[in-house]
Amino acid sequence: MKLIRQLKQQLNIWALLSILFIVIMLIPNLLIGFQLFAEPNENWHHIKEYLLRDYISNTVTIIFFTAIAAAIIGTSLAWLITIYIFPFRNFLKWALILPLAIPPYIAAYTYHGIVNYTGIVQSTVRNSFDVKVNQSYFNIMTIPGAIFIFTICLFPYVYTITKSFLQNQSSSLIENAMLLGENSFGTFFRVALPISRGAIVGSITLVILEVLNDYGVVSYFGIQTFSTAIFRTWHGMKDLDSALKLAGTLMFLVIIILVFEKLIRGRKRFSYSSTKVRPLQPKKLTGAKAWAVFAYCFSIFTIAFIIPLLQLIRWVLMTYEKVFSKDFITLAANSIFVALIASIIIVVISLIIANYTRLYQGIITKIFSRITTLGYSIPGAAIAIGIITLFITLDTFIFSTLAKFSLEPDIILRTSLIMLISAYIIRFLAIGYNAIESGFEKVGNSFTEASRMLGSSTIQTFFKVDIPMLKGAVFSGFILVFVDILKELPLTLFLQPFNFSTLATQAFKYANDERVQEASLASILIIIISGTCIYFFHKVLEREDN
Repeated sequence: MKLIRQLKQQLNIWALLSILFIVIMLIPNLLIGFQLFAEPNENWHHIKEYLLRDYISNTVTIIFFTAIAAAIIGTSLAWLITIYIFPFRNFLKWALILPLAIPPYIAAYTYHGIVNYTGIVQSTVRNSFDVKVNQSYFNIMTIPGAIFIFTICLFPYVYTITKSFLQNQSSSLIENAMLLGENSFGTFFRVALPISRGAIVGSITLVILEVLNDYGVVSYFGIQTFSTAIFRTWHGMKDLDSALKLAGTLMFLVIIILVFEKLIRGRKRFSYSSTKVRPLQPKKLTGAKAWAVFAYCFSIFTIAFIIPLLQLIRWVLMTYEKVFSKDFITLAANSIFVALIASIIIVVISLIIANYTRLYQGIITKIFSRITTLGYSIPGAAIAIGIITLFITLDTFIFSTLAKFSLEPDIILRTSLIMLISAYIIRFLAIGYNAIESGFEKVGNSFTEASRMLGSSTIQTFFKVDIPMLKGAVFSGFILVFVDILKELPLTLFLQPFNFSTLATQAFKYANDERVQEASLASILIIIISGTCIYFFHKVLEREDN
């Protein structure tokens, strides 16, 4: 009753639009949840008895070891960049974010091309050193190989979030530890790690969610996980009911991970002991130590970004004339078009919901805020199944309604771009919302309240006061969403309309057809656009921090 009363008091255009968007987001997820309790068919009995154990085992193994490896690499890099000054530190500070520009599925087929029998590594060993190569030593298409690919592509999540946390902490915590006789290693393990626990665990959760969302790497490597199982059950067996049950099981696994994250974080909080906050001042290294730190950071950057990029450039030079055509330009236009449309819609929805939750704080707005960020926790394969179920239901309803009037629909929703863009919105709304919510927190409510006292309505205040002050947050949210949609494979592959391909799906299809060299042009264009956006995003953040 209290919730209903509160909702009636807050009922306005912001509330109505927010409720509409929240309901649209929830429906596909609820459909998946309900299907878990539906009567199982023979296919599901077979999957449950013979295959489900392998899906769970492989998925858990990959996310567990990827999380550990990404945590070690990301946290160590964040510490070194934050605490020390060494050669090329300013370059590496932002360059270590660039591996995020390479989608894992592109890194997977690129590294396979590097280390396979005809690749540059084995060819060099055979031709230059006349050594017979044991193929098993270079087989990357395994679970350890998948863990390696995910680690080098996703460690920047841990690096970026942990570095940001450490840089914004009071320098007295680190300095006091050193004054008490602790060396760098002791300070790192006894002070930095405990106070950064929340940031590290949160970033590792993002890494795990990205691994669960992946379809390209595990499909290309032939590893049986939930994503490949959902795709095979849906497309191979034509069994939507069993695919929904697999999606529901995957969502249950995600819920367990999120609950586990909360338990690991615990209730500990670290805050400043005084209002005089001084950022951490890095210590200058000289001699061998400085170059050793540089060598470690640069070697990670080389493995994660430079090597795959150079290999792709080499393949582009070999296949450019063959691949570049009007069809390729159409692919690029398709990718940019859907990413732009979906990103704009996501930013608009994020602004509406974030403004509502800011103006009317209470239990309802807290629930809305939680639901808004739900989509990013759900893997793309699960969202795709929920969306296709929803749109089949909508199409059935539209057909039956129009049939009563002897009419036929002009468009079938499940074969249109509307379905794909809807899936993007559900999946990536959390990214845009978090960026804009952070922007609202920074600008506060004082200017909004002043505008209201001067007689402006909430809508006038929103456009004349709030939006101009949120330019940086809106731009950041737009860039982050645009990059993620441009790289997105599972949703696009599952839901793209007939004769509509993007750079991501085309690159994956080329690679799956063992035409990895021809996949390089689409791949490198994705990396260039994503890398440029990431660089501008870094500059926006740097300007805001200063």
